[in-house]
Amino acid sequence: MVRNSCKYVSWKDRKALCADLRAIYSAATEEEAELHLELLGEKWDKLYPSVGRMWRENWVRVIPIFRFGEDIRKVMYTTNAIESLNMTIRKVSRNHRIMPNDESVIKMVYLAVQNQMKKWTMPIRAWRPALNRLMIEFEGRLKV
Repeated sequence: MVRNSCKYVSWKDRKALCADLRAIYSAATEEEAELHLELLGEKWDKLYPSVGRMWRENWVRVIPIFRFGEDIRKVMYTTNAIESLNMTIRKVSRNHRIMPNDESVIKMVYLAVQNQMKKWTMPIRAWRPALNRLMIEFEGRLKV
């Protein structure tokens, strides 16, 4: 949402808008995030109405993250691995536009994921506190 919001903002206002957006997604509770969303609208809707409208339209998709504690949200917010994997799959699929059947598409994606997994050597930041919180919140469902 933050990256998509920045597409509509001029370069000189981007830093200030991102600071206001950070107040939304780093809020402790859903109510606090809604308050920051209203403040964002008051401040930026005159210049960039599409940003506030986009956040309000997608609010139902944003708020589930507030059900989790701070430790889990830190891990969930890290999307670099997901974006890298999506880029790899796009890169492979761009080079092979026509496939003979569905099985060949599945094989191509599988091999791309296998190659990408070799590069996953860095541990997830703050994983241990998040794992601890997950084990507490989902007792009996998570086995380590």
